[in-house]
Amino acid sequence: MAKFLSRRATTSAIAISFSIGLAGCGSPPVRVGLVNSTPVQEYGQGDYSASEQSEYLLRPSDVIAITVFREPDLSVESIPVGADGTISLPMIGPVKVDGLTTRGVEELVASKLSSAALVNPSVNVNVLQFGSHVVTVEGSVEKPGMYSFKPGTRLSGAMALAGGSSRVAKLREVAVFRQTPRGIAVAKFDYAAVRAGTMMDPVLFPNDRVVVGTSGLSQFWQDLLKTLPAFALFTNI
Repeated sequence: MAKFLSRRATTSAIAISFSIGLAGCGSPPVRVGLVNSTPVQEYGQGDYSASEQSEYLLRPSDVIAITVFREPDLSVESIPVGADGTISLPMIGPVKVDGLTTRGVEELVASKLSSAALVNPSVNVNVLQFGSHVVTVEGSVEKPGMYSFKPGTRLSGAMALAGGSSRVAKLREVAVFRQTPRGIAVAKFDYAAVRAGTMMDPVLFPNDRVVVGTSGLSQFWQDLLKTLPAFALFTNI
């Protein structure tokens, strides 16, 4: 009975530390509970197909450019997708683009321009900024901060966006924190091995948090990372 109570007390201590640890590292509050150290391999560990990028669906905060061939007055060099998922274009007004591919926007804008009496309009749409795809990079890097990234960007891309690691960085101690439908997941990486091509370079997800050199994390997170079953496997906690 005493042993059972001791185990319950330990569990409570872990839960309390979990809450305090999150506050200490600036992460958003999540459900407090026991650590489930089962690796979750689908979180960014498959190969990224180049075709996925062409099928990207536009979202609010994305920034796009729209070019109407031989119609500079109808072209827009840069326009953000509003919170309601729309953009406003010359001659045709508001256009709902949320959830459409760039190809879908091209066809929709061309159709609306045709309805407005423009003959055979040719429209090209490019994504300038993926507003919903943001990664936070912190720790021993040259330029810590939040960065917009293209779908398909990997951990190495996040490091490049942040100017690379500092001279004192502990490259064997890189952690990636990720929001998933099951809660927060975390994986540890040996970035020296990633650069050498001997460890997986994971695909980034929107709102990932990359920490280079984990000594700045709370003691809870440092202890947790030491207990993870393997490098390069995302584990729900």
